[in-house]
Amino acid sequence: MALFENAPAKINLSLDVLSKREDGYHNVEMIMTTIDLSDRVMLSEIAEDRIEVALESRYVPSDERNLAYKAAKVFKDTYRIRKGVRINIEKSIPVSAGLGGGSTDAAAVLRGLNRLWSLNIPTEKLQEMGDMIGTDVPFCVQGKTAIATGRGEKIERLPSPPPGWVVLAKPDIGVSSRTIFQRIDMKEISHPNTSQILRALNSGDFQLMCDYIGNSLEAITMNLHPEVLRIKKAMVQAGASGVLMSGSGPTVYGLVEHHSKARRIYNSMCGFCDEVYLVRLLG
Repeated sequence: MALFENAPAKINLSLDVLSKREDGYHNVEMIMTTIDLSDRVMLSEIAEDRIEVALESRYVPSDERNLAYKAAKVFKDTYRIRKGVRINIEKSIPVSAGLGGGSTDAAAVLRGLNRLWSLNIPTEKLQEMGDMIGTDVPFCVQGKTAIATGRGEKIERLPSPPPGWVVLAKPDIGVSSRTIFQRIDMKEISHPNTSQILRALNSGDFQLMCDYIGNSLEAITMNLHPEVLRIKKAMVQAGASGVLMSGSGPTVYGLVEHHSKARRIYNSMCGFCDEVYLVRLLG
């Protein structure tokens, strides 16, 4: 028996770093929403009590370092399952891009194993397991649109964003979230106006949402990788309504209300980097 789980990417409409915690992490306040760019995860039971991960990517390990592998191990250990599983991942989401590719694969494994072994575990319990794997995994278990607080493990659903399009542009670099968070100076970072984004979501106001998207990590990543700033400037000049780096980067996205304009911006960005995508907001 095999089953499939869709694993959508996410973008941050806001990412605010509030304070440094005693455990070394940071308290954050993030509004995230899913987009129509997805990995595909296939799960199949095997007789031997082991975890196998298969994927075609020279950038992603297939051993215990892989977040999908970690998700399967946490799931099996938590519920003392002595069956094995084979995980096949078809990657479409760029790696180390700020789009939650590894986290959404891990979340898909948690949801999929719940179905594969008919355990009927509630979403909240899956999110608790997700918190043991990575800070974006609890959100990715649920997906859609939500605000995440604490280290990212406290999730509250929000209204979906107004319909629109997203142009994604990723330079040919990878960014380590750990490296970016280590460089945070709480006296220097900027803070997005999260309340205005909440207002935009509640009222369905596309332009208001675009006006107030913000990311406390953006300046740090741009200082390390000036090509991210160049892409953002190009996206603004091309006419996107709102432009922001997602997560710790390096992907920059532009929000556009109408497909014809989004297509023109997509075409213009293809001259700046190889990895450019035109997708819909899901949320």
